[in-house]
Amino acid sequence: MTATTDGSAGAMNPRAATATNPTDTTIAAEDVLEAARRAAERSVEHLLGRQDQQGWWKGDLATNVTMDAEDLLLRQFLGIQEPSVVRAAARFIRGEQLGDGTWATFHGGPGDLSATIEAYVALRLAGDAPDAPHMARAARWVREQGGIAESRVFTRIWLALFGWWKWEDLPQLPPELMFFPTWAPLNIYEFGCWARQTIVPLTIVSAKRPVRPAPFPLDELHTDPDSPNPPRRTAPAASWDGLFQRLDKALRLYHRIAPRKLRRAAMNNAARWIVERQENDGCWGGIQPPAVYSVIALHLLGYDLDHPVMRAGLASLDRFAVWREDGARMIEACQSPVWDTCLATIALADAGVRPDHPALVKAADWMLGEQIDRPGDWAVRRPRLAPGGWAFEFHNDNYPDIDDTAEVVLALRRVRHPDPSRVEDAIARGVRWNLGMQSRDGAWGAFDADNTSPFPNRLPFCDFGEVIDPPSADVTGHVVEMLAVEGQAGQPAARRGIQWLLAQQEANGGWFGRWGVNYVYGTGSVVPALVAAGLPATHPAIRRAVAWLESVQNDDGGWGEDLRSYREEKWIGHGASTASQTAWALLALLAAGRRDTEAVRRGVSWLTGAQRADGSWDEPYFTGTGFPWDFSINYHLYRQVFPLTALGRYVHGEPFADRTAGRKGA
Repeated sequence: MTATTDGSAGAMNPRAATATNPTDTTIAAEDVLEAARRAAERSVEHLLGRQDQQGWWKGDLATNVTMDAEDLLLRQFLGIQEPSVVRAAARFIRGEQLGDGTWATFHGGPGDLSATIEAYVALRLAGDAPDAPHMARAARWVREQGGIAESRVFTRIWLALFGWWKWEDLPQLPPELMFFPTWAPLNIYEFGCWARQTIVPLTIVSAKRPVRPAPFPLDELHTDPDSPNPPRRTAPAASWDGLFQRLDKALRLYHRIAPRKLRRAAMNNAARWIVERQENDGCWGGIQPPAVYSVIALHLLGYDLDHPVMRAGLASLDRFAVWREDGARMIEACQSPVWDTCLATIALADAGVRPDHPALVKAADWMLGEQIDRPGDWAVRRPRLAPGGWAFEFHNDNYPDIDDTAEVVLALRRVRHPDPSRVEDAIARGVRWNLGMQSRDGAWGAFDADNTSPFPNRLPFCDFGEVIDPPSADVTGHVVEMLAVEGQAGQPAARRGIQWLLAQQEANGGWFGRWGVNYVYGTGSVVPALVAAGLPATHPAIRRAVAWLESVQNDDGGWGEDLRSYREEKWIGHGASTASQTAWALLALLAAGRRDTEAVRRGVSWLTGAQRADGSWDEPYFTGTGFPWDFSINYHLYRQVFPLTALGRYVHGEPFADRTAGRKGA
């Protein structure tokens, strides 16, 4: 028995995915090389054709229907529904429903309770009748899973806004949190930046507890409408869960007795914090969830919809909409132009596009203009560090990230710019900022340094995914690679990062992927970095990584890893072959000197055979990670940039080989 093409559960052997490009057991190296050259040329032409005239690239960023459902709920709450928008959003949501009536959070994944509830409610707002077959199937499945009571906190908050759930039955997080000093447990800077930006406005919402009239009941989504929230057993007081459950009960009591002046001051403090962090484009943090909750919170504090802050915020939300040819409207959770542009630049350069090509120079100009020259929330822990990082989005000056900064530096190093001093200055500031963001353990997180408190994740309120930002192997690998290219592999910061990476290698030989799926991504990020930093291919860590990657290669020659690998060991390294994951595996193997092996030839042949006539690749599977398992991403440009990078390195060799050759390993 083999796995289904969608990687669905129930397969006895997840690795044996349906072959998109079956290959012979032995492949002529000359034929593979020629096919790789032709495929790279087609891919270069395709990618150059997608560049914006300003110099950037951006692919769609697909997540799941909760973005679309919450957009409709927001419009219902504010009373700003537009029939055309409602119809278009409903069309998209219906199109994502699975045959069993559910909605998943990633392609080929199982139905998700919270996503299904939110999609169902959104469709009811759009006019779908509860007894329509697709709605009845969804409601029946929700009841079978325990009903609304078993959904995540954020889903129940949205329902509470319309009286479909009781506010007093929700976990508490009071706005007085704003007064906690930075050294205190559970102060807002102990949360990861994405959680911080979401939680601050939600403290206002949960304190205000607004209820808009519900346009219809939702009894069909409860197992027992007369008892929608059955009592739950409290964990033992001596356990962490028990402690935080009792803390939540204390906070519920505090809500009833909170001094009015103190609460008002706390909410005003939170409002100032929110307004100060609104970006020039009106958004918050460049991501949709904080923007949605910030708009609601400020509206509850008296900001009318014509207020400049509100107008800009609502306009920014409209820019997250992707209108499709069939009339459907999809909401992006975020937009990724800086990330896409630096990766596209790397791909084109590694594929042989000359370093002074106008497209690369234009991309470099745009990236140089995006460097952030003012402090953000990261400065709370690094107050004396000069700014110099890059963010992920068009506008996000408060939250540059370490991963983007490393990859932008690597991209700029590939471009022959007419103003080299400008490039050198930008690179120096970016490298200095990244070095200053190193955590105490020698590794790097994504947005903050030393964001590792064990407490935020234990709050009953925080059941929506990862809420802290600890160091990860993939980000640390990218920083180490950047430092190696900059000639700093032997410096203490890089050596500490290398040692951390070596200590984090899994027993199977791979590395966990925090921001991409999963061990294939982590390993594809770390191996090139370690080799660039001077570890020889004979180093035990490199040998183990190579052996693991070769052991999980699919029968069709590609690589794939299902998102269920974050929860189920049997899926680690296994899943239907994808263009991006095949490329990640090849990048590691090529860096490790395995270019002339059968595994690499079969992987390259899979990529060339899977390429479409226009030079692109198709990839319905989600290979990006927001929160492991809880929030998955399909970056539509991943399927273009990473295969081109891998093919380019197969044809032209490793970039910067002259800079990193001859170094001694750590």
